[in-house]
Amino acid sequence: MRVSWCIYFSLICHLTAADEPRLEFALGVLEELRGVDTARDHFEKARLADPLALPLVQRAVEQRLEMKDRAGAVSLFRTLAEARPDELRVQLLYVDFLTQQGARDAMAMKMACGVLETSLEKHPANPQVIGRLYQIFQTTNRSAQASALLTRLAATDPESALLYASLTRSAMDADEATKRARLDDHYSLVMASNPQIATLARDASEYFRNSDRPEKAIKILEQHAAAAPSSLELRTRLGILYFTAKQDAKGEETLKAVLQINPNEALAHQALAKFYRSHNNPELARRHAGERLKIKGGSAADFLKLADEWLAVGDPKAARLLLEKAVFEQPENWELSQKLAIATRRDPATRAQAARIFREAELAKPVDAIAGPEFLVESAEALLAEGQSKAGEERLRNAIRAFPPEARKETAAALRRLALLWESENRNADAARALRQRADGLDD
Repeated sequence: MRVSWCIYFSLICHLTAADEPRLEFALGVLEELRGVDTARDHFEKARLADPLALPLVQRAVEQRLEMKDRAGAVSLFRTLAEARPDELRVQLLYVDFLTQQGARDAMAMKMACGVLETSLEKHPANPQVIGRLYQIFQTTNRSAQASALLTRLAATDPESALLYASLTRSAMDADEATKRARLDDHYSLVMASNPQIATLARDASEYFRNSDRPEKAIKILEQHAAAAPSSLELRTRLGILYFTAKQDAKGEETLKAVLQINPNEALAHQALAKFYRSHNNPELARRHAGERLKIKGGSAADFLKLADEWLAVGDPKAARLLLEKAVFEQPENWELSQKLAIATRRDPATRAQAARIFREAELAKPVDAIAGPEFLVESAEALLAEGQSKAGEERLRNAIRAFPPEARKETAAALRRLALLWESENRNADAARALRQRADGLDD
């Protein structure tokens, strides 16, 4: 409160009578921040002192609308627009206000149309004017006039080109072949003069791709990539389109080049992972799938599936690094914590830390969760490495009971590990022999 009053008096001292609108506006902002009801009075005084200031009029219009005084709001905006006829931004804001507030009001739409037609005389090729007027003509059944507006758009202006394509695609046309031919010529012309503009290249390539002409979509993106080599998103799209067109070598080369520039281009990794998996190269598929998950994240199932692949081919380090990110992002997921503990123990570089990771995983285990047999076996090994023989033995016993009937190989391995433990400690010799016989029976 003390700081607010200091600001209040500082404003009064430093602003002169000529600055009255600024003073009133500043006081209004201050009182609005303090939650004082008289804030709007200051804003109104500021507007009356400077009635043509756009921010002050906009705020006053909002206040009129809050008070359900729609006529007053329209009057304020109309006065501003009439006083500043040569400022296109003001005219367009006024039109937007009329169309938003009077979408079903014929008089408001007529006023908006009049403002736009006047603006069009002063700015005959302006896409913002043409786009708004086109929509009004279409909604008032003046299709011929709407179509005529399209001819005013500059063919080589990027904003106009995008508007032309958008409006042409959405227009009803009995002759689809003619409309398609017009769009084809339009995109060819605009890309010839503006190949470096990403929004145009994306729009044009999507048009050709969606009309089942991937070769033309590829040509568009090739033009763009040549003109703007740093446009990595669209170069990635080009690589994917090459795959779609069965130009695999070009697709692979393009996506690799993208990743040389930016190794964090997730979509490029995703596309290469899919490509390599479909071409029987699981090692590269895993590598790119892992990079994509590290960059963009994913579901727990995504992380677990890929980690299992790494563990299955004997690369626990890759699995561990992947799972560390997964657990960091999803610390509440018990399955991820289990798998991270397993990968940590299997990785020679981190094996000494495994017991701690297992304990952390166990502490995070939900009350109703059941540890899997693989986790129990690996946990037993971590405990045995620390000399905790009894705890390790208990885990092995629990793991043997937890393995499903079809896991014969895994059950046999756990039986032999428990037998070895007893033999190394010179105890339960008969039981150890029985466990080995049972394991041998599972091998049959």
